[in-house]
Amino acid sequence: MREKLAIPEAEWPRAIAELCGLNHIEEAAVLSTCNRMEIYVVALSQHRGVKEVTEWMSKTSGIPVSEICEHRFLLYNKDATQHIFEVSAGLDSLVLGEGQILAQVKQVVKVGQGVVGFGRNISGLFKHAITVGKRVRTETNIAAGAVSVSSAAVELALMKLPESSHATARMLVIGAGKMGKLVIKHLVAKGCTKMVVVNRSEEKVAAIHEEMQGVEIIYRPLTDMLACSAEADVVFTSTASETPLFLKEHVKDLPPVSSEVGGLRLFVDISVPRNVGSCVSDVEGARLYNVDDLKEVVAANKEDRLRKAMEAQAIIAEESKQFEAWRDSLETVPTIKKLRAYAERIRVAELEKCLSKMGEDIPKKTRRAVDDLSRGIVNKLLHGPMQHLRCDGSDDRTLSETLENMHALNRMFGLESDISLFEQKIRAKVEQSQK
Repeated sequence: MREKLAIPEAEWPRAIAELCGLNHIEEAAVLSTCNRMEIYVVALSQHRGVKEVTEWMSKTSGIPVSEICEHRFLLYNKDATQHIFEVSAGLDSLVLGEGQILAQVKQVVKVGQGVVGFGRNISGLFKHAITVGKRVRTETNIAAGAVSVSSAAVELALMKLPESSHATARMLVIGAGKMGKLVIKHLVAKGCTKMVVVNRSEEKVAAIHEEMQGVEIIYRPLTDMLACSAEADVVFTSTASETPLFLKEHVKDLPPVSSEVGGLRLFVDISVPRNVGSCVSDVEGARLYNVDDLKEVVAANKEDRLRKAMEAQAIIAEESKQFEAWRDSLETVPTIKKLRAYAERIRVAELEKCLSKMGEDIPKKTRRAVDDLSRGIVNKLLHGPMQHLRCDGSDDRTLSETLENMHALNRMFGLESDISLFEQKIRAKVEQSQK
């Protein structure tokens, strides 16, 4: 299901545009990795927003809504903030504290720059999540000895091979992108000195070879993939291919591997969508492991994980409070703007009256002095009300108090518009969809 729902990075801007075209969705972001598929939205209505996003997911993936509803998880407001902060900190990863997810969260912000639906709230949320991810890694030792999905894949393969064959097992890595490169690095770290790397182009493999001095890395083109598999005991796959590279028919005729490596050819697939079809499991002499099987590696250091996670949670709680205060403060922004505009209209009108009374030939210096005086008076008068409209977590003022002040100022100065901002947004959306 994750595979069908996965949205490649190049498609994120299109997905954001489509989501924001829905009636009740204002802003959106997509976080789609090998281990998760998450959509973040700012919605005008919780119930309708969820309904529209679920229907959109069904339409783009071909999965019935009822099936998506069985497997989806929904988080709202503070819980959603807490979740993305945990994700960025590596707490929600298969491998606690792994660094790759933080890079993926950064990529969401990078790709979102300039995309209309990646608006102020969502952009603020993801940028804050990056800060949290960095802080947790700096202030706790969560990343100490942490393993990535790639290193867990190498660990898993070595767990499944007889120890005596670790140095001699024939390793094949298919795909030399980020994940593939990490697999190669971890194999080298575990003492592997020779491996075959199959990739579309030789360039990346040559660069890796340059980096790993003293290790024999043999490049083979994608067309040689099956021939290379016939000569391998362990096959790691991590390509961006949309269709499986290995199916039952490709694997069943491969020559058997020696009993020294356990008599089973291991396929360790860390790609999404999968590079190895699940049907390969039915082939005698082959064993298939995918991303979900890596949990076995992770279970080993559970206690240590829990302790580190508790340290990180304290930072996340503190940062969540700050972010929520920032978001809440956005509610008062329209009132702040209206109050400033209201005061500015009065200032300008009164200034004009004053200057006209002073006659035509007043010096520029005097004109500027009167202008500065009027601005100074207005700013001093506005300072108090403005302070009471700001709720950024830096003082003890609660949100409810700030919102009370906002409503009071709206009433006092007649700043309320005829229809609420919410209604305006809904109407604009409906009109847009009818065009």
